[in-house]
Amino acid sequence: MYNKRVIDYFSNPRNMGEISSADAVAEGGNPVCGDVVKLYLKIKEDKIVDIKFKAFGCGACIASTSALTEMVKGKKISEALKISNEDIAKYLGGLPVQKMTCSNFSTDVLRKTLVGRA
Repeated sequence: MYNKRVIDYFSNPRNMGEISSADAVAEGGNPVCGDVVKLYLKIKEDKIVDIKFKAFGCGACIASTSALTEMVKGKKISEALKISNEDIAKYLGGLPVQKMTCSNFSTDVLRKTLVGRA
């Protein structure tokens, strides 16, 4: 069902944790299926200099959020806002069709976190 890269990102999540002095924090997900994502961002001069996350959910949700953190770290806010769930799935080498919704949570929460900052 999941490829090796997705399994790696689920088993060894990158950037998991909190940033106690975060400049932006947001949470979201789908309580019906149990996926919840919380992002913590450190922003300097319109650039995401650090990002951490906490997530509770399926392998696709955790892997997608982990991948997102790597994809946006060091990027300008305007660049980070362009990342889609399809971009995350491609970065991970693909996700099962029925799990594509799970990759939406991280991008939705990122947009919620950055709204008004671009």
